[in-house]
Amino acid sequence: MLLAHPNTPVGVERLTEALWDEEPPRHARTVLQGHVSRLRAVFAQHDAEAHGVELLTQGAAYRLRLPEALVDAHRFEESLRLVRRSADPAEAVAVLREALGLWQGPAFAGTVHSAPLEAPAHALEELRLTAVEALARAYGQLGDHGAAASVLRAEATAHPLREPLVAQLMLVLARAGRQADALDWFHRTRKLLADEIGVDPAPVLTDAYRTLLRADTDAGVDTDTGLDTAAQTPADADADVDNETAAGSPTAWPHEAAVAAGPVGTPQLLPRRPRGFIARQEELAVLDRVTSAVPGPIVTLTGPAGVGKTALAVHWSHRRRADFPDGTLFADLCGFSPTPARDTCAVLREFLLALGVPVERMPGSPTALGARYRELTAGRRLLVVLDNAVDSEQIRPLLPGGDECVTLVTSRDRLDGLVATDAARPVTVGALPAGDATTLLAAVLGPESVAAEPEAAARLAGLCDGLPLALRVAAARLATRPHRGLASFAGELADEQHRLDLLKAEDTGVAAALGLSLRHLPEPARRLFHHLGPHTGVTLDTGTAAALADCPPPQAALALDQLAAAQLVVESGPRSYVLHDLVRLFARSLAPGHEPAGLLRLLDHWVETLLGACAAAEPGGEPCCALPAGARRSAEIRRFADRTAALAWFSAERGTLRATVEAAVTAGFHDRAWRLVLLQWPLIVWQVRDGWVPLLEQGLESAELDGDPAAQSRALALLGWVLSEEGRPEEALTRLERAPDLAASAGDVAGEAVARINLAVALMRHGDRGRPGALLAQALALAEREGLTETVTLAHQHLAQHLLSVGAAARAAEHAAHGLTLAVPPLAAPRRVVLRTLHGEALAAVGRTGEAVRQLREAIREARANAYEEGELAARAALDGLRSEPRRIAAGARTGRPGLT
Repeated sequence: MLLAHPNTPVGVERLTEALWDEEPPRHARTVLQGHVSRLRAVFAQHDAEAHGVELLTQGAAYRLRLPEALVDAHRFEESLRLVRRSADPAEAVAVLREALGLWQGPAFAGTVHSAPLEAPAHALEELRLTAVEALARAYGQLGDHGAAASVLRAEATAHPLREPLVAQLMLVLARAGRQADALDWFHRTRKLLADEIGVDPAPVLTDAYRTLLRADTDAGVDTDTGLDTAAQTPADADADVDNETAAGSPTAWPHEAAVAAGPVGTPQLLPRRPRGFIARQEELAVLDRVTSAVPGPIVTLTGPAGVGKTALAVHWSHRRRADFPDGTLFADLCGFSPTPARDTCAVLREFLLALGVPVERMPGSPTALGARYRELTAGRRLLVVLDNAVDSEQIRPLLPGGDECVTLVTSRDRLDGLVATDAARPVTVGALPAGDATTLLAAVLGPESVAAEPEAAARLAGLCDGLPLALRVAAARLATRPHRGLASFAGELADEQHRLDLLKAEDTGVAAALGLSLRHLPEPARRLFHHLGPHTGVTLDTGTAAALADCPPPQAALALDQLAAAQLVVESGPRSYVLHDLVRLFARSLAPGHEPAGLLRLLDHWVETLLGACAAAEPGGEPCCALPAGARRSAEIRRFADRTAALAWFSAERGTLRATVEAAVTAGFHDRAWRLVLLQWPLIVWQVRDGWVPLLEQGLESAELDGDPAAQSRALALLGWVLSEEGRPEEALTRLERAPDLAASAGDVAGEAVARINLAVALMRHGDRGRPGALLAQALALAEREGLTETVTLAHQHLAQHLLSVGAAARAAEHAAHGLTLAVPPLAAPRRVVLRTLHGEALAAVGRTGEAVRQLREAIREARANAYEEGELAARAALDGLRSEPRRIAAGARTGRPGLT
């Protein structure tokens, strides 16, 4: 690689790409540095510096400084340049034979196969063949047609489909008097072309054949082209050989790059306008803006499979067609396709044909093709649409040469390389909004169908993740089975086990499209993707991915970045991603046999994360459970900065956690299921009337199936308190009465204290004025005996509330004051707010008004500082009541925080 780019910095990334065509090793940079060190040692051993050879480090690149005359490829190219300047065929023969003598086999023989090495190797091979053809011409000019035939025969045998070479050999053989051999070469090549690639001979070969049939083999026939050269002066011939390519490349032999400048065509290769194109007004506006922002803009439309990138590109192209009077070029590069990706040379030939270059004047080498393409597109107002590109490298040779051209690229890859090297402007194409998704359904099914079942249409759009491909397949299935109805079909799609099967129509479907994206991923990303199936949510962080795949977090982070580049996940923040349902279901379909182990790792990771979230949301509290026996510890779990961050996470992940509980229950992991339920208690407390009963009943059932009485007690205590808050006292007491004895039988002193507190609170709300005091006193004694500070504080709080309600204000003040001495940080601020409010009310009830006002004002301040609105309202109401009725005791119903830890 360094010799192919002498005296030029070659970046570490480019060298890595050259050394490892597939995924580089984990420590590729270290390995590369080792190679460089060994090279330097070899150079030092042979005193390379004395010859002007030195391997230098330049930032993140290496440069091999050396006189270029030491490189055989450079000497070879210099020899060919010398031949161009010489009109003496004898000198040309001598120089070309010496140049070809530098070759000792294929270029770069014995090295690894990688695109960065194969490209210059291919260019050198093309140059070698050009030199062979030039040598044959020089022999012909000397009249030594036998030598010319000998030189060409070996190469024509090795390259039987290189038609210009075979044509030249035919004419040389004819000049040597071997007409029959010449005709045999034509028929042999014609048959090979038909059998191997299904094409007829090109004009260069048929012209040579017609020349042979005319037996026109005298001196008036040029052995290179078969054209009459009688009218061509020596100066004209020399000028023809002395042309350079449009790009001035020293490695492109002139006759291959020089194409007659005939009339240029106005290509119109754009496919038809897509039917039923829906909205995308925002993306269209962005395209209008970025394509007019800079000269020669390159715009990338990137997004996941089935999101409608091609439709958007073609629609915009038709919409702006008048802005490109010199035509439109379009190529499907088949980057993500069942068929192999398009060869760049084939696309360039297609473009040159559309631009008016005749077949017989088509350049033969990749370098010459690219140079001619850039020459013809310079100064023209062309739109070039490169659809379905696999990566940036596939695109670069197809970029036009003029500042008036606009290039629009679509890909499932983010094409970061094209953005970095060619200033491409990225435009992300996302899923359709709900309204546009239902509009697309209406476009296929008819507006009356969607209008008749609008809610079902909206649900169907959601189940399709807003992907146009999924929506069109769903609509196609409905259109051919109208008796089903939208609601019925949406119900079928809701079953995750069959959703992907239902979103398939013949060979078109979501799974097939996603499979093509997966095929092009590096191995680490493919491996990780196969493990994502058990995940139950939309959001995914590196720690969760590492747990699923049982790999180190850095490895998971790299693989997730590769998945994001391929648009299979969407980066939503640092180390955080979104995994859409259809993609997750596709991952699940790939490795169903791996689900139990992966699910178990996921459940343990969630339990560990929830323990951390509880500690952050309720600092100082006692955990309600520990990790289950045999649990795998995660290498990385999410960290929470404070209570607010933890509660926000609980709220955001509520749906995911519910689905995770269902997955645990279905798989029979009940010891994980009840933990996943109970460890959500900080959010349950905060949003108590938000429909938690079904989840808590599931947690209780799992605790019973797990045979864990302590877990049953905790589940009953929390469920009973929620039922009490919902105004269902009888159901609440039924659960709560069972909780203390279960905890006692399990030896769970903390759980028994909590159960007694929650039972007491429910009895107080039910109007019982006798039992709560005894229950709370028992709970206080148990908690104090075990040193459970948070539970002791909780017991003092509810004792203060109970005593206020029965008129024992002095004792209530004592318990509130005692609780406040314990409720210091890290215990959460809401506990202190409630205790201060109770203390203030109790002080007011015994006539200590000034102290009461100070406590209530402090409660308001702390509640406001911690965004505890309910606590602020309660404290303010108590203060307002104190001002209007100084001797009044505000002992009405008050929200109390239950015993949950």
